[in-house]
Amino acid sequence: MPSLFFRMQIHDIHHVQITVAPDQVEAARQFYCGVLGLPEIEKPDSLKGRGGFWILAGSRQVHIGIEEGVNRHATKAHIAYQVNDLAAWHQHLTAHGISIGDSVPISGFDRFEFRDPFGNRIEFIQPR
Repeated sequence: MPSLFFRMQIHDIHHVQITVAPDQVEAARQFYCGVLGLPEIEKPDSLKGRGGFWILAGSRQVHIGIEEGVNRHATKAHIAYQVNDLAAWHQHLTAHGISIGDSVPISGFDRFEFRDPFGNRIEFIQPR
């Protein structure tokens, strides 16, 4: 009989969460929904009082919560969004004043990274 560990499986990712300072929520909404074009989705009533908002990236949820006292510029933690036109995104982001950084090459992919206006690290990746 297989052990419990081998019968259990993690089969998907439901959501990821990033954070912004409490006074940056509206600016974050403008960046993620406006600049990146990600649709906002309704939070459950039981969580609305906690602040922040949720968006949808493909079929995955990204929760933008609020958190104080975090140095987001010092972390390697990030979300990698798969895109279909990396060059167009590069142009779009730089037109909005976003500084693009190089990423370490990965075979079979083109990619770059940047920090959102709130310090969260973001990667855009495209299969070759």
